[in-house]
Amino acid sequence: MESNQTNTSLFTPLADDAFLSLGTQQIAYIKPVDLPDGAHAIGIFSADGKPMAAAASIEVAQALIRQHELEPALVH
Repeated sequence: MESNQTNTSLFTPLADDAFLSLGTQQIAYIKPVDLPDGAHAIGIFSADGKPMAAAASIEVAQALIRQHELEPALVH
């Protein structure tokens, strides 16, 4: 009879750098931000957390991201 246990030796864990690079070329994150002048905006960030832009609304942020052939992801 075969064991129902998963053979974990088949999987190699990703190095930290490799894990952090997942999605960097496909995803941009959206979250509310406060600008230096006190205004509220929607921040657009690369997958590695670097700020890329700010928009007036989530809809505008999503449109900007898609125009650059990326997929938007909301951060709560």
